[in-house]
Amino acid sequence: MAITIRPATRDDLPLVARFIRDLAAYEQLSDEVRFDEAVLGEKLFGANGGRGPYAEVVIGEIDGEPQGFALFFHNFSTFEGKPGIYLEDLFVRPEARGAGLGKALLAHLAALCIERDCARLEWWVLDWNAPAIGFYQALGARPMDEWTVMRVDGDALRRLGGAAA
Repeated sequence: MAITIRPATRDDLPLVARFIRDLAAYEQLSDEVRFDEAVLGEKLFGANGGRGPYAEVVIGEIDGEPQGFALFFHNFSTFEGKPGIYLEDLFVRPEARGAGLGKALLAHLAALCIERDCARLEWWVLDWNAPAIGFYQALGARPMDEWTVMRVDGDALRRLGGAAA
């Protein structure tokens, strides 16, 4: 069994969109998937006004068949004075789990962190996802229990953004 990790291209957009929907279904969050595939493609693979892509995607293959993906972008640690990589999504198809693809995707991102002189690799995991938590901890990841994730979106985001005008 051969595992390969490759950067996604614009031609992979339907595959990436399917992986995102499959991940949302697994996480019982399908009702929260609202992206427009064309807009997603522009944000992932377009020039975005000279800024370049907002995120990167790698595809994990087993024997040449796409079986998973990781979508990530850079963040920044002021305490470290260095960038980091934030893993937004990691998904391996259920039938491909246990073959080492999830670990290979994370190892690829860790290698990118080292290559890009990043201070850390981080992500969120749902509290109920015990299999994923155990897998991540076995790789050396540790929970950041002392932090609470905060979010502003939808109408609240528009109100807050309007307050800046």
